Amino acid sequence: MKLATINNRTHLITAAGGVDIAHASGGRFSADMKALLTQLVDLQAWAEEADIALDPGLAEARLLEDLSPLDAPISNPDQVFAIGLNYRAHSEETGLDVPAEPMVFTKFASSIGKPGADIVLPTLTCDWEVELVAVIGKGGRNISEADALNHIAGYCVGQDISERTLQFANTPAQFSFAKSYPNFAPIGPWITTPDEVSVGQLKIGCRHQAATLQDGNTAQMIFSVAKLVSYLSKVCELRTGDLIFTGTPDGVGMGCKPPKYIEPGWVIEAEIEGLGRISNRFEVGS
Repeated sequence: MKLATINNRTHLITAAGGVDIAHASGGRFSADMKALLTQLVDLQAWAEEADIALDPGLAEARLLEDLSPLDAPISNPDQVFAIGLNYRAHSEETGLDVPAEPMVFTKFASSIGKPGADIVLPTLTCDWEVELVAVIGKGGRNISEADALNHIAGYCVGQDISERTLQFANTPAQFSFAKSYPNFAPIGPWITTPDEVSVGQLKIGCRHQAATLQDGNTAQMIFSVAKLVSYLSKVCELRTGDLIFTGTPDGVGMGCKPPKYIEPGWVIEAEIEGLGRISNRFEVGS
């Protein structure tokens, strides 16, 4: 299933059209995405059996062409985890050591943005980082790696926008703070459930106009999604709707020689095979 948030209500998105789940189910299912993530088995059975009238205006291809109706699929996560240096080539391009265990930081929840959000550049040293985002369905602590994927409700595309001057203003670097300006965590276009996609080997990348910025594959991740879920749960209680930004492949602006950063007027499209795309325009503030 593909589950999108439109006007603060969860919609089922298909190739033929979309449907407001709470309305179509007569209130059996909530309009709230977090609540639905705990009912995916029942929701799937209902979607397969119910006689649903689909709105062709909410078809998958149409929404990907025009992202404006879409909200962030999860706008109020309790926790947003992010993993640094989870692709070896990205570690090498930044000159930082490949981590022996996951390098964890957070993006504060107020940085969550829509898949088509306009983003204000606080400086001219802001960087792009396309990422696979895992969404927690079933929470818990001390989750085994073998059972970890059963706790995933689905996946979406994300950008970990990073303001590099603030990030490296102090020693040690302040990752979380510098990555949490408004809309610095755009996600979407929707949550795709695990039955529709296997994330172990997906093309992942982003571009500006015809220029490719990043071109990688999730098979290059050092720590798998299962490993990350298990690792995080040994310290933190994972909760329904939590987000895990799983790291970015090489090709970020900081790794260019000389470094290259997002310019006002740029539109960056981030895409992951099987999950869709998000598109964000960047401008300077007034």
